Amino acid sequence: MACLAILALGACGERGEGTPDRRDDQPAERIVCAHPGAPLTRDCTVERSRGEGGVILTIRHPDGAFRRLLVGGDGRAVTAADGAQQASARIVDGGETEITLAGDRYRLPATVEDTTP
Repeated sequence: MACLAILALGACGERGEGTPDRRDDQPAERIVCAHPGAPLTRDCTVERSRGEGGVILTIRHPDGAFRRLLVGGDGRAVTAADGAQQASARIVDGGETEITLAGDRYRLPATVEDTTP
């Protein structure tokens, strides 16, 4: 389990189990990401939903690949929401947290707050 705090990532629209917070008429939240061996670019989008164990971040790459991360109820523990692969986290320059999962890298701001009702 990787520990970190991730900034709340936009909150609008109807919410429910597994329902993204972002409405279709709003621009997607963009984060820095990279597949293994590729340079980091601000090309991935993030959707946020509530799951059984906490907030689920669905991160989508421009090529259609995606990852789902589960942020625990305390806003600090981050794990892969699907599959057997482990997510790891480290603090990088500027106070961001870099999550690595199967070689994919994601840079997220510092805390996650569950703003879903």
